[in-house]
Amino acid sequence: MNMATIHPTADVSPLAELGEGTRVWANVQIRERAKIGRNCIIGRNSYIDFDVTIGDNIKIQNNASLYVGLTVADGVFIGPHVIFTNDKLPRAINPDGSLKSAADWHVGKTYVQYGAAIGAGAIIVTGITIGRWAMIGSGAVVTKDVPDYALVVGNPARVIGYISSTGVRCATQEEAATLTMHEVAQ
Repeated sequence: MNMATIHPTADVSPLAELGEGTRVWANVQIRERAKIGRNCIIGRNSYIDFDVTIGDNIKIQNNASLYVGLTVADGVFIGPHVIFTNDKLPRAINPDGSLKSAADWHVGKTYVQYGAAIGAGAIIVTGITIGRWAMIGSGAVVTKDVPDYALVVGNPARVIGYISSTGVRCATQEEAATLTMHEVAQ
């Protein structure tokens, strides 16, 4: 962690791993066994739960909530106030009225693939994969897998088109993939 920059008000577990060049801003909490790659930016008031894995060159904007069960590939943008959930059937108590414990629930798994972008205020329901270079519109509620290069909006989120790595709108997924290959080659 000595190669990362950590604001004095951040609460970073000594059991977390932070890559070289990563910057952690004010009031961030990073829990034990979280793994954060190189050159990431973790915005003010964000929460990164235990065992979350984050790749290199990630931008996480202010007030984002990333819960256990989440894996984020390299180059992903996570906008302000984005929430990743981890329990499809949340309850505080069991049927007998006793308080639920960690043993009483199953953590869902969510994957965000290379280069994806998630707009402000989006909610990502657990158990899905967001594809490479996909873009999630602000305020979307994502309840199912998002294909590579898809542009999704709404509640529930639905595909309204496709988009290349530089943000060019495309008619098809194939066109977005081809354009992305051309953009990367330049």
